[in-house]
Amino acid sequence: MYIITNKMNGVLYIGISDSIEERVKEHRLKVYPKSFTAKYNCDILVYLEEYDNGLEAELQ
Repeated sequence: MYIITNKMNGVLYIGISDSIEERVKEHRLKVYPKSFTAKYNCDILVYLEEYDNGLEAELQ
């Protein structure tokens, strides 16, 4: 589970990924230009928590 933000508006985005390095890179490069994170320029990783599997992360 991870949380990213932008500096200007203080928007938070919470996500789950198996490859955090790749996912943050996608956010920073705006690979999905119509996504929420691209629209609000969320590209600063502020929190990361590791779980054994995605279901466990979703239940937290």
